[in-house]
Amino acid sequence: MDNGVSAGSTASTSTLGHIALGLTLLAFGIGHTGIISGVTAADSVSLATYVGGLALFVLGILAFRAGDGFDGTAFAGLGAFWFTWAAAADGKVSPDAAGAFLVLFALLGLSLTAGAAGGLFGQGVYGLFTLSLLLLAVGAFADSSVLGKAAGWVAAVAGLLSWYGATAALAHSPMALGRASRRGDAVPAA
Repeated sequence: MDNGVSAGSTASTSTLGHIALGLTLLAFGIGHTGIISGVTAADSVSLATYVGGLALFVLGILAFRAGDGFDGTAFAGLGAFWFTWAAAADGKVSPDAAGAFLVLFALLGLSLTAGAAGGLFGQGVYGLFTLSLLLLAVGAFADSSVLGKAAGWVAAVAGLLSWYGATAALAHSPMALGRASRRGDAVPAA
């Protein structure tokens, strides 16, 4: 790729990344809650593979290219998480291995929570994501479906928060999600 070709603005990469993250978290969360009869977390595998995994990873690379280290780390790391989760969703791993995997990626979520800007939206999305992974991990270790359902609700709320913040950024609302305003881009921070 020619160095003169733009990789897109950090504002557009951030907005699309948060929409992708929001949709993936919503599908993943709703699947774990059991609120819709016959819909399970396994039903979100395709969305997690392509939107949460592939799209977020590519957006992470584009964010790095545009000089946005935070969104690059967030989207590439979360893309790796979703892609790996979807690949292992066939249940061929032990509950303890699944729990350990979730704890390891909760550490990524914790790092993202600490580094996020945007107050409620930035830290809220990553903080709730981290909490959902920890609840799922403890649920896997303890074989508790109740913790899995609680984690689903937390993930769904994180997904709604991410989706809302990105939608507010598209609408140029002062309640938008993002780090962009620190760099002088058009997306205001909440």
